[in-house]
Amino acid sequence: MFGPIRGPWGESDWTGWWGEEPPFHHPVFVLTRHPHPPIEMQGGTTFYFVDGGIEAALSAAFEAAGDRDVLVGGGAATIREYLRASLIDEMHLAIVPVLLGSGERLLDDLGPSIDDYQCVEHVCSPAVSHVRILRRGRGELSVSR
Repeated sequence: MFGPIRGPWGESDWTGWWGEEPPFHHPVFVLTRHPHPPIEMQGGTTFYFVDGGIEAALSAAFEAAGDRDVLVGGGAATIREYLRASLIDEMHLAIVPVLLGSGERLLDDLGPSIDDYQCVEHVCSPAVSHVRILRRGRGELSVSR
C-alpha cells in the first residue's frame, strides 16, 4: 500500500500517496522485500521499511507504540498473513454494499487459524455492516448482536 514501486527501490523519490504531511502522525512500519532508509515526513510520520517479515514489523510497531494500540493495515494478502499467524487480536470490518468487480478475498485460505477467531459483534444499516472479530482468549467472546 505504500506505493506503486514493485522490486528494488532504485532511484525513486516516492514518499507515499499522502503528500508532504501523511495523516498518520506516528511511526509507520512498511513490509518490504527490499531495504530502504526511513522516510521522515511532516507532522510526525516516519515510514520505516521492514524486510524481516510480519513478526519483525509487528515487534517494531509494538516497541514504538509503548502502551498504545498497534493497527495493522494493508491489502488483503497482508491481513491474511497476520490472521494465519494469529497475530491479530481484534479486527473491525466495515463492509459497504458496493460491487466493485474482482479483487482479493480477505478471509480466504486462513488454514487452522480460523478456529482462533470469533465474531463478537455485527451491526448493520442499509449503508454499512460493521463486524468485530476477536482472537479467542482476548476479551469477551460471548457478545453478539
